[in-house]
Amino acid sequence: MTSSVSVLADFRSDTVTTPTPEMRQAMAQAAVGDDVYGEDPTVNALQAELARITGFEAGLFMPSGTMTNQVAIALHTRRGEEVVCAEGSHIYEWELGMMAAFSGVVPRFVPAPLGVPDPEDVRLAIRRSIHQSPTGMISLENTHNKAGGTIIPLDVLAAIRGVAQEEGLPLHLDGARVFNAAAALDVPLREITRHFDTVSICLSKGLGAPVGSVLLGSAAHMKQAHRYRKMMGGGMRQAGVLAAAALVAVRDGPTRLAQDHRRTQQLAQALVDAGLNVDLQAVQTNIIYARMPQAQACVDAWAAKGVLASALGPNSVRFVLHHQVTDDGLETAIRVLTA
Repeated sequence: MTSSVSVLADFRSDTVTTPTPEMRQAMAQAAVGDDVYGEDPTVNALQAELARITGFEAGLFMPSGTMTNQVAIALHTRRGEEVVCAEGSHIYEWELGMMAAFSGVVPRFVPAPLGVPDPEDVRLAIRRSIHQSPTGMISLENTHNKAGGTIIPLDVLAAIRGVAQEEGLPLHLDGARVFNAAAALDVPLREITRHFDTVSICLSKGLGAPVGSVLLGSAAHMKQAHRYRKMMGGGMRQAGVLAAAALVAVRDGPTRLAQDHRRTQQLAQALVDAGLNVDLQAVQTNIIYARMPQAQACVDAWAAKGVLASALGPNSVRFVLHHQVTDDGLETAIRVLTA
């Protein structure tokens, strides 16, 4: 796409949003300190607020969700162990082999139709034999990106929590879009997060912050996580300018998610009506996957008309809705996509 083409709608990801005026004002006025020393008051406020609404003792602000996930894996495992996770999990698919490179562990996948693993399959994936790599932890993803932004039902979460407790294993949540899950289920966030030992929450996706994720857990875990964050290069010093925007995102972002989900349903139905292959059962929050031949060529053609999407394979296009796709922008984009 050339720079002369105006962008009508950007569906590549919910990470493409730009800071709102309220965020920019908060960033300009943020009180700051050295966060590596734990002295940035705005970072501390963000961590405390996320801990409060999720029901954890403490939180730790990091540059990315990849870092928060990988720090959690390092906290819970020893080298040579396995991480039980759903097929298609972000911690494997899009975190560049970091669980092996940093923690020396490998994934053990379980089937996950629509992103939802069966608790009994999770139990069967656990290894105890001296002839196999032992299981170190269980990790879930809610919502599940690659499955289409799908939600794990609360009863399934509770059942997998039961498996983890019975087996003596820590349970981690990649909750990059857990606010979307809570909005779709219409439940308080802690109704989801209470089942887990650690939770990673991304603030730069649906909530709209420019940068950052927070890892939540016990105070003891976060003390150790601080060391792992430093090892990964995540000490950000006067990070309050970023945390200030994130606090605005946490305050304002959740109330907008239902509208994102409504627009996602509208777009998905329009794509189906135009003959595109979309599994509407998988369209549960703010993500749509459409299967089509020559996906990249389609994406390039749409980009030339000002509508951006992501080709995630030769026959798959992903659309992600966010608060900076308006109703008018969506209508215009639908006309381009279905022409």
